[in-house]
Amino acid sequence: MLFMLSVSANAQTVAVKGTVVSEGDNEPVPGALVTVKGTQKGTVTDIDGGFSIQASVGETLVVSFIGFKTNEVVVGSNTTIQVTLSYSTSDLSEVVVVGYGSQVKREVTGSVQSVGEEELKDMPVSSIAQKLQGRLAGVQINQTTGKPGQGMSVRIRGQLSVSGGSSPLYVVDGFPITGDINSINPDEIQEITILKDAASTSLYGSRAANGVVLITTKKGKVGQTNVNLNVYTGFQKVPENGRLEMMDAEEFAIFKQEYYAAAGQPIPEVFQNAEQYRGKSNDWYDAMLQTAPITSYNLSVTSNKEKVNTAIIAGVFDQDGVVINSDYTRFSLRMNTDYQVSDKVNIGVNVAPNYVVDNTPRTDGTRGTGILFNALHTWPIMPIYEENGELTSFNKLPSNTGNIFAYPNWVRSAKEITNETKELNVLANTYVEWKPIKGLSLKSTFNAEIGNSKYFWFNPSTATANINVSIPTVAVSIRENNERLSWLNENIVTYTKSLGDHNFQLLGGFSNQKFRSESTRIQADTYADDRIPTIQGAININRGGTNSGVGEWSLTSLFSRLTYNYLGKYLFTASVRGDGSSRFGSDNRWGVFPSASVGWVLSDEGFLNTSSTISFTKLRASYGVTGNNNIGNYTSYALVNNTINAVFGETVVPGAGVTSLSNTNLGWETTAQFDLGLDLGLLDDRILFTYDFYTKNTTNLLYAVQIPRESGFTNYNDNIGEIHFWGHEFAVNSVNTTGSFRWTTNANISFNRNKVIELADGIDRVYGSYHITQVGQPFGQFYGLVKEGNYANAEDLANSPIIPGRSTVGSIKLKDVNGDGVITYGGDTDDRAIIGNPFPDFTYGLVNNFTYKNFDASVAISGSEGNELYMRHLYSTANLDGVFNMVAKASDRFKSPEDPGEGIFGTTVGGGNVTGVERDWNNSNFVWDASYLTIRNITIGYTFTKLPKTIKSLRLYASGQNMWVFTDYWGGSNPEVSMQNNGAGDGGNLSQGVDLSAYPVPRTITFGANINF
Repeated sequence: MLFMLSVSANAQTVAVKGTVVSEGDNEPVPGALVTVKGTQKGTVTDIDGGFSIQASVGETLVVSFIGFKTNEVVVGSNTTIQVTLSYSTSDLSEVVVVGYGSQVKREVTGSVQSVGEEELKDMPVSSIAQKLQGRLAGVQINQTTGKPGQGMSVRIRGQLSVSGGSSPLYVVDGFPITGDINSINPDEIQEITILKDAASTSLYGSRAANGVVLITTKKGKVGQTNVNLNVYTGFQKVPENGRLEMMDAEEFAIFKQEYYAAAGQPIPEVFQNAEQYRGKSNDWYDAMLQTAPITSYNLSVTSNKEKVNTAIIAGVFDQDGVVINSDYTRFSLRMNTDYQVSDKVNIGVNVAPNYVVDNTPRTDGTRGTGILFNALHTWPIMPIYEENGELTSFNKLPSNTGNIFAYPNWVRSAKEITNETKELNVLANTYVEWKPIKGLSLKSTFNAEIGNSKYFWFNPSTATANINVSIPTVAVSIRENNERLSWLNENIVTYTKSLGDHNFQLLGGFSNQKFRSESTRIQADTYADDRIPTIQGAININRGGTNSGVGEWSLTSLFSRLTYNYLGKYLFTASVRGDGSSRFGSDNRWGVFPSASVGWVLSDEGFLNTSSTISFTKLRASYGVTGNNNIGNYTSYALVNNTINAVFGETVVPGAGVTSLSNTNLGWETTAQFDLGLDLGLLDDRILFTYDFYTKNTTNLLYAVQIPRESGFTNYNDNIGEIHFWGHEFAVNSVNTTGSFRWTTNANISFNRNKVIELADGIDRVYGSYHITQVGQPFGQFYGLVKEGNYANAEDLANSPIIPGRSTVGSIKLKDVNGDGVITYGGDTDDRAIIGNPFPDFTYGLVNNFTYKNFDASVAISGSEGNELYMRHLYSTANLDGVFNMVAKASDRFKSPEDPGEGIFGTTVGGGNVTGVERDWNNSNFVWDASYLTIRNITIGYTFTKLPKTIKSLRLYASGQNMWVFTDYWGGSNPEVSMQNNGAGDGGNLSQGVDLSAYPVPRTITFGANINF
């Protein structure tokens, strides 16, 4: 980049005028920042790369622009100054946010990765986590469901716990929030920093075992006032490619013909003529979907002049879901203000309210719970609409057709059942900072998080989400209100001092945080009129579904950190935090979490600083201890249920009883981690390479240990066991070409592994519904019988282990793991074995950015290799008794020794006694490879140069999100899916990777404009 200055003297102040052009092609560079060092003075270059600024002779101008190295120019008497700014993928002198402060990137000794707003713009998503997919080494971000505003699972370095959660701690502008970040407007965010190793996370102590995500919201840029409007609109659609292929009406009728013929039974009349259904299939799943609009408006006003730095960001995000009657709307506002009272005193206030309305039918879940699953396996010969165009209300064919269930109309269920949450959230921060002497800062902050959510569910008498429920049904309503308040006060002292070549920074502080929530739930039923779903309109209040509760916890902490470097190349950091939590036992409330890290900038040594190839080299090593307190409240206490009745004679009187045992020693789940890293810059930092190896052990796992029933209880909350984790992370940033055509690349790949070292005394395994966590094995593996095929013929059946009375020619053939000659299911010595792994062998991401003159483009890719999914929906969608509609692959099942089919599904002969083994006994036929490569985002933009003076810049762009998914997984459109049977959450640590046909993830196409005034 060539920088030209003309200077005219006027007393001690001069008018500095100049032009900024790109290196190599001398093209103007608009938007470059020019500041007077040490002051608030600053400006940006115009559309022609020009600028004007007032400065004094001898002062230094700092010139910076994204993608280039920052350089400094001293204002002198020369009328023209030319400065060349070279390209760089990352400026190692830039300041990055770390816990309780910031550091120059080249001096960071922990494993830290940052993503700025320029890398995250122009993606049509509701959550910031979606923008981060594939961009961070060692951070696995899965979209487990496509529900608007929901479904993101974030896991740093594969961290797991039996029951303590795996989500990282989110810290917004220094405030550790109690929830997730789904409700935060992504356009408010300026930078995200991921703290991965214990050295960088230990200052957050008891909550940092799963990693820390630091979020910095927008501030005004020095010397600038900007008004920016960012608008996009578009549409979303579930691609046909990748959907689970089910039988159409004709194929289903043919299957039923073959089923009854093979059983030697007469074919029901409704199936005798399969051709009558040709072209007349009722696709219940497709009827639940729609092409949906998405719109976003964001207006930001930022200013940083004189003594006031202000940012105001207002946003409206409106997203209709691709499932009918689902939508998500967010109204957000953020006001960040910093005021310099004097040279020694600064104050600041941040206030960020947002209001969210989320209306989504109960789409996710197992049969009878999630209406998408229900729609998927409803018979395609059953009509969705009456002849008059009205929706049907109830579908039931005669039982002699094999239909043992009655089906409501799922489209009606989605449209008429209300499932709505309205949520108001407020994040607020305020601080006072005093700098009494040079190098000393005293800062006190007060933070508050206020939330109020109102949930309303109403099931009218005309619809139901359940199978085999007659219409009209009993109308039911649920109202649930939740209020929560979290406040945090922190007081921090920071002292920075340089003694010759020795540079120190000492930080110390203490904090207090308290959280309280109150909830009330009222369930009512039997409404006289569906149009009046009020509490008063119900005949009955369901006392079992009506309750209220209060939850509280508090945390008191002391922390300190020492940062030291000698000559800027020998680096050392040590920190310690002590936490006292109300969540733990009275005898074990305090935990201490120390860490230390070192760094060596080898490129500053004589044997490397003359290298023309190696421009930067740093070795890092760290060790530290962090904790996990995600166990809920009152776990260490003996809980009392005061709704238990007692009988005295013939009189029933209210009573109370102890329902759990206390544990005064219950303490932190602790993770000790070692990290070894290398940062390498090549060719004047055009190529930056980062490598990290980590190994960590999590001990004192929080778990409900089983105890003898003679105690009167079934379990006891205690700290048990140990899990070992290790992994490798590689990341490369490169500037591939410069000049008029510029191409940069960000690539990363991560390998994470774990093994269970120990559980509780006398316990070597923990079972889940489809998983096992076992000593000596990785965490949460799929568990079941091993399929070896189908019994090919009578000889194969006679010479193989069987299930007595249930195995037959063509039925599923299972492995005799224990070698006793019989296939058994149940107990610790049966024939079950580990049959799959929900966790990947490695994950990777690749982002390419291109610019050519006024055009720009980016392509973001992420992928996972080696992970498997448990295709749980097959217990219905491959029910060989023909009770439900079936996957199309079931047409190619075992029909005879001469026609054995594809080998996936067995015979239908023998009914449920035979087919029940295949669907009801967990086995490897449910487990399928779900490796994938997804093109997450493609964006193309154009920046206009000839504009009215009132407009600084205008950029138009088009963007596509989740454009293509390349995978061999055939069980559905989302290979990242993971859910529980009730549709809530991502399955939990013990039950990852279960596919029950969740809300699909759409392809999104948007068109937008970014206007800067």
